[in-house]
Amino acid sequence: MQPDTAINWTSASRDGWLKPYYFTRAAFSLVWVALAFGIGRSDPVAAAVLFISYPAWDALANYADARRNGGLARNRSQSLNLAVSALTTVAVIVALGQSLAAVISVFGVWAFLAGLFQLLTGVRRWKAGAQWAMVLSGAQSALAGVLFIGRAASPDMRGVTDIAPYAAFGAFYFLVSAVWLTVADLRRGAVRIAG
Repeated sequence: MQPDTAINWTSASRDGWLKPYYFTRAAFSLVWVALAFGIGRSDPVAAAVLFISYPAWDALANYADARRNGGLARNRSQSLNLAVSALTTVAVIVALGQSLAAVISVFGVWAFLAGLFQLLTGVRRWKAGAQWAMVLSGAQSALAGVLFIGRAASPDMRGVTDIAPYAAFGAFYFLVSAVWLTVADLRRGAVRIAG
């Protein structure tokens, strides 16, 4: 097993993977938020599907990203994020049979852990560029997780729309990273042409 530091994150950024990956993650989250405030607000089955799909998507996305950048063994923080997200998907399915408070608590634990792992991934691939947004996103996710856990049993928790602002912030940070990398590539291209 080679250490994480053996990965050349600068070339990983320049080979075109991170931009579409970040744009895709932003798009998924934006669609998820729109569905949460649309059909998820009034349809319990749709809300349940949305609750399940969010951590499931995160597991799939972390798997794809780690695999594209050296594999799970070389991307420990993403391997852990994959495991936590997959377990959370199962835990959400179980919690849906109990109560909304249970579902929100599960999301809180997941947001906290996934945020920490995202922060570590951002620090680890700092040289790829635009990772300051991923670090901020991870830190904010961890904080949101603590807040979800604290408010899970609150009577003002309404359902999937309570998670939607969290997903919207995630979309924002992924979009910022994608745009940042796009602008950096355009600048590099302009310098090459000028040179």
